[in-house]
Amino acid sequence: MDITITEFHTKKEMYAQMARHIQNIFEETSDLYAALANTSALMALYLKDINWAGFYLLKNKELILGPFQGKPAVARIQIGDGVCGTAVRERAQQRVDDVHSCCNHIACDLNSSSEIVTPIFVQDQIFGVIDVDSPLPARFDEEDGEGMKLLAETFSGYVPIPPG
Repeated sequence: MDITITEFHTKKEMYAQMARHIQNIFEETSDLYAALANTSALMALYLKDINWAGFYLLKNKELILGPFQGKPAVARIQIGDGVCGTAVRERAQQRVDDVHSCCNHIACDLNSSSEIVTPIFVQDQIFGVIDVDSPLPARFDEEDGEGMKLLAETFSGYVPIPPG
């Protein structure tokens, strides 16, 4: 798969292009992990000033590390723990401008300074989260928040329905 990244005038355009690539990735393969692996690579290509991009998937009431790009990461996160677990507990995106001031941050890369975590919903159930870290403080803004929500919505049409 060859992806050419072009110049974008806005982040909204960039995230829309990423969403189209994600659709193509999921249409190319029925294997969820292969699609998520390629998607994490896609995020690493498109998103500037990041040092970790990937997924945690909800299994047996905890988050399990999924495909990612970056340094090795914590394999299991309990609901409510860290930024990822908080996103699941609150069923809402978390944007942290300074992870060092976040009392429950779980550091996978000590160089991370900011983080955005977006739940992926499938039929109103959480399937997992998109997690992206940056070495820059306050790297993620409202446009990134909306863009990550678009990516999460794109996934929801391609991932299996979580068990009840």
